[in-house]
Amino acid sequence: MDAFVIDPKTTALVVIDLQAGIVAMTVNPRPSSEVVANANRLTDAFRNAGAQVVLVRVGNMADNGDLLQPTIDNPPAVVVRPESFMTIVPELGPKAGDIVVTKRQWGAFYGTELDLQLRRRGIKTIVLLGLSTNVGVESTARDAFERGYDQIFVEDAMASPSGEAHAITVKVNFPRMGRIRSTEQVLGAITR
Repeated sequence: MDAFVIDPKTTALVVIDLQAGIVAMTVNPRPSSEVVANANRLTDAFRNAGAQVVLVRVGNMADNGDLLQPTIDNPPAVVVRPESFMTIVPELGPKAGDIVVTKRQWGAFYGTELDLQLRRRGIKTIVLLGLSTNVGVESTARDAFERGYDQIFVEDAMASPSGEAHAITVKVNFPRMGRIRSTEQVLGAITR
């Protein structure tokens, strides 16, 4: 394996959907509290190193007019979301200098200014984590891959309602789009 170093000048930490309505879900292979704790350590380290932190949240307008509604075999249950659904968990911020992106679908690139904000800041690598591994994180990873970003996936800072889906994404899909590392490996790789 090549030397693993993260340059804070050209790297952004992109945190997917660590918000009140999502972290409330039961997830595997680790609980949301562990995902948030690892994300908190990473956001602090990236900010301290001068690297960009991007907090992504998902939600829809009050009238749900922007809600995706294609015909599918397994439609989600209709739920009334509390007003706090989109609130980013307080441990993570946002803090001064963070970028907050609101998405209306699974991936964080389509229909948002994420790509524009990263490119204008000279970002070449994104470190990706959050909930859920096989939905929001993987959709964002696929879009980032197609846009030519180098990617690092922090496996122990993500989870999914399906432990099996998490495992398949990590084993099969992520290695084709980037590098998989642990929180400790990423923390040890940040250069100042």
